[in-house]
Amino acid sequence: MLYLGIDSGTQSTKCIVLDLENGDILTSASASYELIDGLPPGHLEQHPADWISALDTAVQGCLVKIGDRKAEVRGIGVSGQQHGLVVLDAKDQVVRPAKLWCDTSTVDQCAQFDAAFGGKSGLIELAGNAMLPGYTAPKILWLKQNEPQHFAAVRSVLLPHDYLNFYLTGEKTMEYGDASGTGLLNLKTREWCTPLIDFIDPALREWLPPVTSSSKPAGKLRSGLADAWELEGEVIVSAGGGDNMMGAIGTGNTKPGVVTASFGTSGTLYCYAENPVIDPQGEIAAFCDSTGAWMPLVCTMNVTVATEQVRELFGWTIEQLQSAVDATAAGSNGVLFLPYLNGERTPNLPSGTGVFHGLTTANMLPGPMARAVIEGATLGLAYGLKRFRDLGITAKEIRLTGGGSRSAVWRQLAADVFGAETVCLSSSEGAALGAAVQAAWAHAGGSVTLESLSNRLVKLDESTRCFPDPSRTTLYADLLEKHTSLTRALHEKGWL
Repeated sequence: MLYLGIDSGTQSTKCIVLDLENGDILTSASASYELIDGLPPGHLEQHPADWISALDTAVQGCLVKIGDRKAEVRGIGVSGQQHGLVVLDAKDQVVRPAKLWCDTSTVDQCAQFDAAFGGKSGLIELAGNAMLPGYTAPKILWLKQNEPQHFAAVRSVLLPHDYLNFYLTGEKTMEYGDASGTGLLNLKTREWCTPLIDFIDPALREWLPPVTSSSKPAGKLRSGLADAWELEGEVIVSAGGGDNMMGAIGTGNTKPGVVTASFGTSGTLYCYAENPVIDPQGEIAAFCDSTGAWMPLVCTMNVTVATEQVRELFGWTIEQLQSAVDATAAGSNGVLFLPYLNGERTPNLPSGTGVFHGLTTANMLPGPMARAVIEGATLGLAYGLKRFRDLGITAKEIRLTGGGSRSAVWRQLAADVFGAETVCLSSSEGAALGAAVQAAWAHAGGSVTLESLSNRLVKLDESTRCFPDPSRTTLYADLLEKHTSLTRALHEKGWL
């Protein structure tokens, strides 16, 4: 049997075909799209129609490649970028473009939630999480306050992957994992938090789908799509989930002790937890996962976006960047970089900017500056890992994904910074693979466990395993303290 895994991200949508019997990914295809140009600073939006078009292109690209084997497709799973706001009217038409996870235009709305519910601590006590600009809830309030004509037309609120599931099945659903990223779900009860919903508007109660278990399919593939794609028999569409939730499944992060670190445009660090992990400081997001458990997560907004900036600054190829970093000693000859080029989510600095610190005539050179950028981006994630450890989470092994993980230099640097073994996966398709595995699990209907499927289908690339060097780990622990203290001091002065 074959299963399609679809990963709809900020830049493109990819589809893979998983052969359940041998665990092979038979083929893949993708289609890209852009952000909407010309929006004010902090506003980042896309047209949901672009996701639909890309999904069709990617799926059909895969089906053409597998030929007659398309008759073996039995399930589809969808991974989508978290937190995005998709609003539909009474005719199920999109009301306005989707505001994305990286949109930071909702700082004022977050402040309103803080004022109404006793600040960060009050919100955490109520529902388990602070209210951050990236979450869906402040986007809905922003829409009400800034575009009342659009808000008046709304009759359904969905997340990006839910909208794609709706396209595939005609059913509006939302599972616990992605729902927990809205800011409106009570993490302890797995129910919508009525006080938060009513603060936006009581009508929102009717616009949100009921939340359900990730083990329940979203529905069956619509007959019109099955015919257009020339699929035979019944094809189910699994609940799907947010990209991080699907990435956890696709990296085998379905048991305690494993941590996944994604080095993409943004960075994420997350793990499996059998009980809610609620951070009283609000820096670790207390999400549900897509297995029926929980997934504490930290997100930073500046990883490969920072390294690409420095690469373009010096006119380097990727290989030249890696060589310059490898030729520079750990600690970058005293240069420290605070990588807040796009603002930051952890720590919560929506208006933050980047800072080079410690420059002298001896170290203001391409090599030290380039290594400082990679170290700074990695230290940003290490800040979150330290918070994990403070909350009792053990990191025995860190599985690396994303574009940055393809760099051998960066993999070793990460092991040294994190003070833990790092390893990559045999497949780079973490979220898409996770979506395909979840589809197989949903199709099995309880006859197998998700952990057993993940253990069999997710394979490590042992050639990439790195071990931390104790002396460099000690150095980076000191740099993390300096990185954190400098960030705090500049922020307290209003300079960051």
